[in-house]
Amino acid sequence: MASAADNLASNLNLSKFAQATELKKRLWFTLGALIIFRLMSHVPLPGVDPRALATLYDTTRGGVLDFFNTFSGGSLERMSVIALGVMPYITASIVVQLATALSPTLSAIKKEGESGRKRLNQYTRYGTVGLTAVQGYFIAVGLEAWGATQGMSAVVEPGITFRVAAVISLIGGTMFLMWLGEQITSRGVGNGVSLIIMAGIVSQLPMALANMFEGGRTGSMSPLLILGIIAMALGLIAFICFMERAQRRVLIQYPKRQTQRGLMQAEKSHLPLKINTAGVIPPIFASSLLLMPLTLVQFSGQQVNGESAMGDFILGITTALQHGAPLYMALYAAGIIFFCFFYTAVVFNPEETADNLKRYGGFIPGIRPGKNTEAYLDYVLTRITVIGAAYLTVICLVPEYLISAAGIPFYLGGTSLLIVVNVTMDTVTQIQSHLLAHQYGDLIKKAKLKGGRAR
Repeated sequence: MASAADNLASNLNLSKFAQATELKKRLWFTLGALIIFRLMSHVPLPGVDPRALATLYDTTRGGVLDFFNTFSGGSLERMSVIALGVMPYITASIVVQLATALSPTLSAIKKEGESGRKRLNQYTRYGTVGLTAVQGYFIAVGLEAWGATQGMSAVVEPGITFRVAAVISLIGGTMFLMWLGEQITSRGVGNGVSLIIMAGIVSQLPMALANMFEGGRTGSMSPLLILGIIAMALGLIAFICFMERAQRRVLIQYPKRQTQRGLMQAEKSHLPLKINTAGVIPPIFASSLLLMPLTLVQFSGQQVNGESAMGDFILGITTALQHGAPLYMALYAAGIIFFCFFYTAVVFNPEETADNLKRYGGFIPGIRPGKNTEAYLDYVLTRITVIGAAYLTVICLVPEYLISAAGIPFYLGGTSLLIVVNVTMDTVTQIQSHLLAHQYGDLIKKAKLKGGRAR
């Protein structure tokens, strides 16, 4: 039987949106922050030649630069002050999260509550500055050497001055985006960092769609292929929505307690275990590791040839790791599966969950508390992770296959699709929560008015 809250949520309508003043303010703030993010993506690094940069960037298509350029909304391609986007912050967050699960010291800090969370957030910020400084320095050095064999240079005046200015600019841009994301989270709607990433991905869609329809007009792409791409995208979106909401509910029973009427009543609840516990982390890690060798060779500007055994080896590796190659597809799938199990094991601790259930008197029917509960949770989690890993593998490999087999002229990444759908679902859920809270507020006001009149 549906609860009163469920019935109220099902009756939500857009007519209540105009009355939710606080929600409208939050939405306008979020929209304004995202507009600032898009404007920042067009502010170039000092000392960079845009024309030479555009020519050189075309020579590195297919590497990890395309992967990160998608998340930065084209900022990396234009080499703007936010070229690194929020990826250093995400990397630092993942590292701190993994270290918290592996280090007893950081685990103790996490258990301190709000103060511990603030300390871990501060460590994440320090890590973001360090990662941005290191990546910014290598980008500056790489820009100076980029195109040397072609007689071109993306930097107007190479030297220590350019390197220092580039590093400072990139640190400032990344920290500004991190601050902007935190402001969206606290004063807007949705997770700020996730919305910034989604805005970067979505900003690339109009150009991609324009290129696709232009290909249909010129005859380079058949109308059936275009319809197939649209149908596949809609099917993948529906499949992602279904799988991201799917969960395995483990029944939790609590001892019988005496109610106000003197009756003994047993409480029941559910422990929800998501099918995809790891989220989008496995595809991101797997793609980065696979595409890094190819990008290092291309970004260094070295012309690898077959004059030596090492040259043949490097040439073979870069060829085998191209998008759509059988070895690339196999390693990509293996990497996704590995990181699914690894990251799930890090973020969900069956032993800690079993101890918490035992502490509060909860138990799984038919399973003894303690070690047996821990083994059962680990067994269930392993089974659903197999389904989650298979789901992520299908979502990420189908676009890769179509890119290579059908010759789609733009990058239709499964990881990008996962991020856009997940962030959209989370944002819509928060909007519904605000509308629900507004309706509850109206009901409370009406109840108080009726109570005052009755007196």
